[in-house]
Amino acid sequence: MNRARLLPLSPHRLPLRGRLTLVTTAVFAVLGCGLLLLNWLSSRQLLEAYRDLVVPAAVTTDSATTGNGPPTQGSTAAQAEDTEPSEAPGSTDAATVEAAQAFGDFQESVLGGLLLRSLLMLVVFTALAAVFAWWTGRRSLRRLSQVTAAARRISTGNTLDERLGLTGPHDEVRELGDTFDAMLDRLDHSFTAQRRFTAHASHELRTPLTLQRTALEIPLAQGRVPADLKPAVQRALDANARTERLIAALLTLARGESEAPAPQPADLADAARDAMADLADEARAAGIRIARTPEPAPVAGDPALLRQIALNLLANAVRHNHRDGMASVATGATDAAAYIEVANTGPVLTPDEIPALFEAFHRGQEHRGNGSGLGLAVVRTITATHRGRVTAVPRTGGGLTVRGELPRRSCEFDG
Repeated sequence: MNRARLLPLSPHRLPLRGRLTLVTTAVFAVLGCGLLLLNWLSSRQLLEAYRDLVVPAAVTTDSATTGNGPPTQGSTAAQAEDTEPSEAPGSTDAATVEAAQAFGDFQESVLGGLLLRSLLMLVVFTALAAVFAWWTGRRSLRRLSQVTAAARRISTGNTLDERLGLTGPHDEVRELGDTFDAMLDRLDHSFTAQRRFTAHASHELRTPLTLQRTALEIPLAQGRVPADLKPAVQRALDANARTERLIAALLTLARGESEAPAPQPADLADAARDAMADLADEARAAGIRIARTPEPAPVAGDPALLRQIALNLLANAVRHNHRDGMASVATGATDAAAYIEVANTGPVLTPDEIPALFEAFHRGQEHRGNGSGLGLAVVRTITATHRGRVTAVPRTGGGLTVRGELPRRSCEFDG
């Protein structure tokens, strides 16, 4: 393991700007080496081509002092006296060898100096090419980084009202940004239509359900229902109550997924107190003991939606519990956030099961019949709408601890 961590970073894991810089520098270095080699070979070939113009000239100078024609009678003796030292055997060959050696040293010096200077210039210009490629890549990919940052903000938010709106030249990055904005428009319209349909359908279903419940409760209360039909009527009333709770949860979910609410002063401690009062009879019937640790938790948001956070968290703790179990509600605030934390006993959960609990209509393997499966989904949606977050951790021995945190804002409004 440790040895694997010491391995160098793979080029495939480099950012795009790093890979572009690496490729550009490598191409420049390879082409520079090729040009350097061709220049060195061309210089060597030119020097070899002009070798005959240098070496024979030295030999001709030596031969001119001795004469090339046949000697005459009048000059033979004098010439013999004057040139006797230069006419030693092998003097011409020695001059030729010396001239060739001198030219060879000159050629090596020139080619060596040319190679050294070319290598130095190649190193310098390769470094400049790397710097220029890094700068160019950074400048070219800056707008792509803006696209990535905006996409990350949109993906972590709860609304789709933000758009990239890229400006600048109409290049590939601008085309990508425009395509992304068009996709967001279609998604926003689709989700808005879905939320509107859910809200309208839920609202329209409330009236017939209310009439149905009234039509069943009145004869049951007046004793006009035969004894053998009372269990069926009671089951119908129970189903009606579950349907009404489901519709109320759907309405809350649709409202929570709408635009961010106007901030109003609220306290999560008050929401927790109201939730305990609403669920007191249900908890007493299930034998669930609820402990409360109230501390001020001032936030700013929609008070009705914030009460739904506490109500759904506590309802989840009561309904997904065992007989004679325990639940606790704690509220408070830190320097940056206000929180509400609800813990309960219950079935043993694993960390892998936690994400599924926040999905709509998920009730878990052990659930009671009066749950709609929307409690934690509603909590997550409302918390995200208020720019907060919700986390859940399994408890040792069974049960769950759910904590919702909202940004702590001053509750003093100037109007």
